[in-house]
Amino acid sequence: MRTSPALVRNITRAMIKHVFRRLLRSPIFTFVTLATIAIGIGANTAIFSVVNGVLLKPLPYPDAERLVGVWQSAPGIGINELQLGFADYFTFREENRSFQHFGIWSQDSVSITGLGAPEQIQSLDATAGLLPALGIQPVLGRWFTEKDDSAGSPATAILTYGYWMRRFGGDASVIGRRLLVDGEAKEIIGVMPRSFRFLDTKPELIAPFQFNRAKTTLGNFSYQGIARLKPGVSLAQANQDLARMIPMVTTKFSPPPGFSAKIFSELKILPDVRPLKRDVIGDLGRVLWVLMGSIGVVLLIACANVANLLLVRAEGRQQELAIRSSLGANWTEIARELLMESVSLGLAGGMLGVGLAYAALRVLVSIAPASLPRLDEISIDPQVLLFTLAISLLAGLLFGLIPVLKYGAPSMASVLRAGGRTLSQSKERHQVRNTLVVLQVALALILLISSGLMIRTFLALRHVQPGFTGAENLQTVRLYVPEGQVKEPDRVLRMLQEMQQRISAIPGVSSVSFANWAPTDGHNSNDLLYAEDRTYRDGQLPPIRRFHFVAPGFFHALGTSVVAGREYTWTDLQDQRTVVIVSENLAREFWGDPSKAIGKRIREGMKDDWREVIGVVQDIQDDGPDQKAPRTVYWPVRMKNFYGEPNLVQRSAVFVIRSARTGSESFLKEIRQAVWSVNASLPLTSIRTLAEVYRASMARSSFTLVMLAIAGGMALLLGVVGIYGVISYSVSERTREIGIRIALGAQPRTLQAMVVRHGVLLASIGVAFGLVGAVAITRILASFLFNVSALDPFTYAAVSAGLLAAAAAASYLPAHKASVVNPVEALRSE
Repeated sequence: MRTSPALVRNITRAMIKHVFRRLLRSPIFTFVTLATIAIGIGANTAIFSVVNGVLLKPLPYPDAERLVGVWQSAPGIGINELQLGFADYFTFREENRSFQHFGIWSQDSVSITGLGAPEQIQSLDATAGLLPALGIQPVLGRWFTEKDDSAGSPATAILTYGYWMRRFGGDASVIGRRLLVDGEAKEIIGVMPRSFRFLDTKPELIAPFQFNRAKTTLGNFSYQGIARLKPGVSLAQANQDLARMIPMVTTKFSPPPGFSAKIFSELKILPDVRPLKRDVIGDLGRVLWVLMGSIGVVLLIACANVANLLLVRAEGRQQELAIRSSLGANWTEIARELLMESVSLGLAGGMLGVGLAYAALRVLVSIAPASLPRLDEISIDPQVLLFTLAISLLAGLLFGLIPVLKYGAPSMASVLRAGGRTLSQSKERHQVRNTLVVLQVALALILLISSGLMIRTFLALRHVQPGFTGAENLQTVRLYVPEGQVKEPDRVLRMLQEMQQRISAIPGVSSVSFANWAPTDGHNSNDLLYAEDRTYRDGQLPPIRRFHFVAPGFFHALGTSVVAGREYTWTDLQDQRTVVIVSENLAREFWGDPSKAIGKRIREGMKDDWREVIGVVQDIQDDGPDQKAPRTVYWPVRMKNFYGEPNLVQRSAVFVIRSARTGSESFLKEIRQAVWSVNASLPLTSIRTLAEVYRASMARSSFTLVMLAIAGGMALLLGVVGIYGVISYSVSERTREIGIRIALGAQPRTLQAMVVRHGVLLASIGVAFGLVGAVAITRILASFLFNVSALDPFTYAAVSAGLLAAAAAASYLPAHKASVVNPVEALRSE
């Protein structure tokens, strides 16, 4: 007989009403179950929102799958990611067969004057093909043309939407107006739309490079490339095309002064065209998938907890289910009702979990490191809701199947035999619940060990000597002296020196100096380094080392020790003496001992002046505490004959100011006044303490630690609750047995030990399985650890002991309850 759809709907509706009435009759059970599910599902929804926003969503550009990052590698010098130079750009633009549009770009920071107080804003330098490659049209005006990007053309700029609204109030007549950028007037030719995002940067102004092709030489690999592939072109074809063009670069352009073409051939440059999303995300995917897996384990623990609760509930309904079975209800009907109840709980818990996830996301985004890309893309969108629905249904089926398989087909005879005095002796009914508790403990142990390893990593990072002291008392501020304002290098140096003197006169300042960077702020450059006492065969490349530029007194202000020799003096800079300072690890690499470095000579290019090493300073953890300190050369901020420049000065300066007043508004106001008393047109940016800069270098490790700690804490809580529930229920079932033991003279301590022993035994079995799982799974964390082994015995032992202690504590309350059972009442209740 066919069943009509209307009848099926009516039966389903009636079953749902029956399920909800039954749940409402057990408010405590329903509340605990929903809370457990909501926590597990809410945590998974929150983390999946991050994974979806950062990793899974396409980039916000038309046909984003055709956008690629254009990179190279240089195995000849061990560089896996080599950026492009202008020689590469011109060659690839002119000769490629794979790109519909192609451009290069770099981040910049420019000063804006003439609109009130001077300000420093983030900008984007780009070639004419970059914005067409992204496919985002300006909301006002136009893109750059190749003429705009040509040397000698009138200077132009495009504004981003936020800057247009902030500084011009959304005035459409801004097109054609001129803006003073680093002292140069640029015509505004366009405004990008509100939706425009450039990868994970937030520029407020975009300007063309206007690089002179006639002056282009090989090298200067400082720019990132973006291309839009032609329809039908694959990544493999694009890489083959790039491999065809790379040899053309050395035939089209000459090497810079002091270098030979053979040196560039020794780089063995290879193509690396890859999806653009990889440039945005980097290696963050590993971190997020580890966190997703960790929170998924929490959901499994929650499901095990709920399955235990449902088992207890199903056991209480055994007689009812047996009677229904004897009256003709088949196994399918009973199983469907039990599954309907568990799925309803899963869906209701999922709805509550979405609310928890929304609140958790706000916290997540607030604690996420600034380096976490695409934060604006993280939200609870339809994909996230679909994911929540799927895991809610899956969780409901998962924890509902266990009571269905165990009690879905009850037998009247077995139910009757299970009554009476044999009830307290039944071990079979506890096996499933005990197994679930063992599973919870094992999973909790894995998460807690993972958290423990990250905690050990974080503590190890905190104990790394960074190469400077008192970071909380070091204020940093950055400024830039545009050539359009001050052209002569000597005047720039005098201006910076005068600013240093004025800042040093501020009350509370004990020392101050400047350099072109602050430790761990990411403003790094690397280049070839020649040593006079080493020979290089024709075509052989010298090592590439980190370059920074510092002023006199900089290491004193940082608290960085001078291991040998001395710091620069102002006389060194004013007379442009050919002197240099190196890091201790570079001195050991080249000459074996820091003291032997003094008097040796090095230079940057084959035709530049040799510079005598006058000082060796302590190594600085410039790439963060989890990386080796780079071997570094600290050139003077003022030199002659460097990089082919006859008269070079560093116009970008980071002042490092040691004072107990760091961070206070009054102190920052006095710093601004000191700077502006020398030049009122220079805005100050990157106003942070060095401690803030240094902590930012550990942000990703901190974020991973916090998230794993939260997952571990949730797992511990759910595991302890699971142990408590099972032991408590076991005690309630053994009330008669315990009463008899007390009547026969058993001591309360003996009974307490018996009950606690049961809980600890379950936890011990779970710990044993968890240790095996942790040995296998924590190897995934190896790349995130620092000075800690993935098999660290201290962490494994401490977490295991702590979890067993928590299990014992969770077992104590029902143990105490068992020890005060009244034997008369226990026997009477039977």
